[in-house]
Amino acid sequence: MNKTAMVRETTEAGLLKDNASERYLSLDVLRGMTIALMVVVNNPGSWGSIYAPFKHAAWHGFTVTDLVFPSFLFVVGNAMSFSLRKFSLQPDSVFLKKVFKRTALIFLIGLFLTLFPFVTRLDGEIVLKDFTAVRIMGVLQRIALCYFIASLVVHYLKYKGAAIFSIVALLSYWAIMYFFGNPNDPYSLEGNAALKFDSLLIPDQNLYKGFGIPFDPEGLLSTLPATVNVIAGYFAGIFIQKNGNNLNTVIKLALVGGVLVILALLWDTSFPINKPLWTSSYVLHSVGLSVLILSGLILIIEIAGLVKWTFFFEAFGKNPLFIFALATLVIKLLSFIRIGDVSLQKWIYDHLFLSWSEGKTASLLFALSYMLVMWLVGFWMDKNKIYVKV
Repeated sequence: MNKTAMVRETTEAGLLKDNASERYLSLDVLRGMTIALMVVVNNPGSWGSIYAPFKHAAWHGFTVTDLVFPSFLFVVGNAMSFSLRKFSLQPDSVFLKKVFKRTALIFLIGLFLTLFPFVTRLDGEIVLKDFTAVRIMGVLQRIALCYFIASLVVHYLKYKGAAIFSIVALLSYWAIMYFFGNPNDPYSLEGNAALKFDSLLIPDQNLYKGFGIPFDPEGLLSTLPATVNVIAGYFAGIFIQKNGNNLNTVIKLALVGGVLVILALLWDTSFPINKPLWTSSYVLHSVGLSVLILSGLILIIEIAGLVKWTFFFEAFGKNPLFIFALATLVIKLLSFIRIGDVSLQKWIYDHLFLSWSEGKTASLLFALSYMLVMWLVGFWMDKNKIYVKV
């Protein structure tokens, strides 16, 4: 690195440090809102009784639930704009060690959650799970890979390079999906290129089966456009740190978010908004909405100073990975433990919710109650200054 570049990088790092010595509250709230909604949509009382907004779009399309995962990726990138600052003047070996370690830990935690509780019931008998048939990819596994790629991109390519990478990634993914998918319907479940690519590298037995065929919505190829959600969050964080939490920042963020949503809707006509395929139009749409929500939070929290309500979401936002993992582990245990011939989860649902409510309302109340239990854990941890970081 030449002297001029080093001075410029040092100045930029100092500017960011002066303008944002601490992560702004809006980030913790956005992250907390995302985790809270994630717990709700992942844990209904009954998967057969769910209100439409709490369901993913069947294939093409978009619901509120389809915003949860990309929003989490966005806040991962937002947090990176703070955490990666300290590596700007350190040796690459320090940076790479941190990134590789964090990526591996998050990925392995994802695999652990998939395997837990390591046993299953077969004809009434408890037997060890077939580890050779475990699903390799998943939510945390995608987060790990997106974090890994985005960290390398923003660290080595800097702002302009990361922007170019994002544009090329979205356009390239569109081209791959169009030219290598089924000529008659390249964006169908059976004929998309993401399915073909993942099947070449991952055995069918290790892919998600929830769509009726071996197809993973958190697969390898679609991780490429998902990385852009992280990079977009990083850009938003850098922009806010440089410009401050003021009305001008809010207006600019809102304009960018609105433009991205419009571009996504226009692109949707030729490359449909689709979460399972994580299409490029879906990336623009989810990033645009995340930016709009973040700008609104900054307006309400940082500028208007309305903060009393935020403590609820802070409890989730301070320990997001732990709360997500705990919610997954506990519901799996409730589903495995039996009372008579039904799971403990179903017994609780039947006796505490269906006994006085019904259908979709009972199912939602179970999900909300479960989320509140997780909140109590997060609130207790925050009060005792217990923060689990990877």
